[in-house]
Amino acid sequence: MTPSTHRASVTLADESTGKRVVDALSDAFFDDSAAFAAFERPDGRWDVTVHFADAPDEALLRDLVQKSVGRDVAAAMTFDTLEAKDWVKASLEDLVPVPAGRFIVHGQHDRTRIPPNKIGIEIEAALAFGTGHHGTTRGCLLLLDHVVKAHQPRRVLDLGTGTGVLAIAAARALHRRVLASDIDPPSVRVAEENAGLNRAGHLVDVIKATGFAAPQFAEDGPFDLVLANILANPLRQLAGPMTQHLAASARVILSGLLTHQAPAVIAAYRARGLVPIKHLRIEGWSSLLLRAVK
Repeated sequence: MTPSTHRASVTLADESTGKRVVDALSDAFFDDSAAFAAFERPDGRWDVTVHFADAPDEALLRDLVQKSVGRDVAAAMTFDTLEAKDWVKASLEDLVPVPAGRFIVHGQHDRTRIPPNKIGIEIEAALAFGTGHHGTTRGCLLLLDHVVKAHQPRRVLDLGTGTGVLAIAAARALHRRVLASDIDPPSVRVAEENAGLNRAGHLVDVIKATGFAAPQFAEDGPFDLVLANILANPLRQLAGPMTQHLAASARVILSGLLTHQAPAVIAAYRARGLVPIKHLRIEGWSSLLLRAVK
């Protein structure tokens, strides 16, 4: 049961304005009495939310925001209280199976509802980001289904695996070993647990790694298929290192980028010899399929 919390929220015009608000408030609440979250919306604006264990001084917060970015933004701040609730239970009740080609991502409560001709991937909402309900995960699964229909990649990498959804999907569909990596130790543990839960523990090898720094990338590559559902800027930065680990005519599936960010990511990979084949747009997010032409 999560205790009740108090919340202050505001929507900003752009990233720089959002950062100014977060900086102003974090300077005032540096003693861990507040938790901050800032997210870019599909329309380019930014939502900033601050959570407090105790009711905050609304006048003080508005004053801080007004001094930072102006009176209109301060006036637009909203305040509410999130009542005590079992959020895990509520999340599981709201999650419905998500179909994506031959794959269906589901929770334990829907285990018996998966058709026998589909590959069910069981992921619980409580474990980590990546339940399959996000547009980027679904886009990657749809592109993976497209690739598997025409090709049988032998060496597969899931970079930034999170809960392991994509690695599990690739391993189950191809019946081949998949290397999965993440920079976050808890995510590595969760991905390993999920692979075992989904009868793919013997096929999915999960390692902790930043980028392509670990020696196992060179040992297991070059890769015929790479899946990377991360964020736009890291994807652009990884274009060079990734191409060094690709086999000839390799397929690369990229996501985690807003639709307006897709052209810059495509340009970064095109400059490295990869051409776009498919571009899916789901809920304001883009998922890309590219092919190496070297």
